[in-house]
Amino acid sequence: MIATIPLLIIPLAIYNILAFITPGYAWANVLFSVPMVSGVSWDVTLSDVFIVLSLAFLFFEIVKATSASTRSIIDHMLSTLVFVVALVEFLLVGAAATSTFAILLALMLLDIVAGYSVSIRVARRDFAIEPRPE
Repeated sequence: MIATIPLLIIPLAIYNILAFITPGYAWANVLFSVPMVSGVSWDVTLSDVFIVLSLAFLFFEIVKATSASTRSIIDHMLSTLVFVVALVEFLLVGAAATSTFAILLALMLLDIVAGYSVSIRVARRDFAIEPRPE
């Protein structure tokens, strides 16, 4: 059952929980700073952590896309549905009109394109025409 759940729905849910429970929270607020050898301080924001977490989910989603099964086709269709819902949210909901959400949308689009291109390549390999016996 886990194969049919688009993993990028998890960062979408996390974003919505944070955006609607804490309205007005700036994604650019510094969570922590790391002193670098150069003497400067690397400031890590909530947006940075969220994007890295979303990239990790994208990695596992693309790994899932390499399997050729009926579940992966359903997963691609559900990923497309999640992307469409997120796109509508981005266009219509004020709390979603941020650069962080736009990057999440780009990751979802990349997931869809990569998933379908992998599926097409796997399907081409599975479709073989054998020569007629003479």
